[in-house]
Amino acid sequence: MGILGFLAILVTGVSGAAEETKKIRDNSFLLEEAYNQERGVVQHIQAFQYMNGGSWAYSFTQEWPVPKETHQISYTIPVSRVKEEGTETGIGDVALNYRYQAILKDPVAFAPRLSLLLPTGSHEKGLGNGAVGYQANLPLSVELSEKWVTHWNLGATYVARAKGIDGAEADTLGFNYGAGFVHLLSENFNLMLEAAGTSSESVEGTGLTRREHAFFIHPGLRFALNFKSGLQIVPGIGVPIGMGPSSGEYGVFLYLSLEHPLF
Repeated sequence: MGILGFLAILVTGVSGAAEETKKIRDNSFLLEEAYNQERGVVQHIQAFQYMNGGSWAYSFTQEWPVPKETHQISYTIPVSRVKEEGTETGIGDVALNYRYQAILKDPVAFAPRLSLLLPTGSHEKGLGNGAVGYQANLPLSVELSEKWVTHWNLGATYVARAKGIDGAEADTLGFNYGAGFVHLLSENFNLMLEAAGTSSESVEGTGLTRREHAFFIHPGLRFALNFKSGLQIVPGIGVPIGMGPSSGEYGVFLYLSLEHPLF
């Protein structure tokens, strides 16, 4: 039967206990899907990625509608282990996010996001920027058919007077981009393929920066467990594979989302 067949049977059995099928939405791994939270529904997202070099990154995100789907606020708390001049582990820069549901009309959804990045991570340890940052992202989702959905992202991050490990300051500007394809084997069991890249700057000296590029493809799968209470649990797993400037890098990605009514 194979592992995919076993998981499909498991998901069908558990989901059958629910009153109705709830399609998986807003649960991509590397990309943002352009769907805000519905009125009265909150989502808790955890993601963990471990790479072959020994570094890892964990994040916790909580999303809230305000008060309906048109407006959404959220926060993201990152924790990571990085290797700069040594191995350091700790909290990174916390993000406070606002997202506006500009378009939500089948088959297109568009929800631009603005974020404030707080300097909670230690720049001396390479865990943060040491200054307030600003980020914008443009998520676009398009349903091509009942079985295929695509997601597209384009964004930028700006930090004025970011600090390097030695305390030197410089303005930094970074970019992110990506595309993803989701195949619905069923509404509750999806295969995924994402591609995402970044172009970021780090502080090399006073007024001096160094630009670095990264690019990964990311095959994965996710499935949903739906309950009569309205709770939806979405576990997922993926494999980040470095390409081009990230060639030779690979790892494993674990995902868990809990979405439920507030009352």
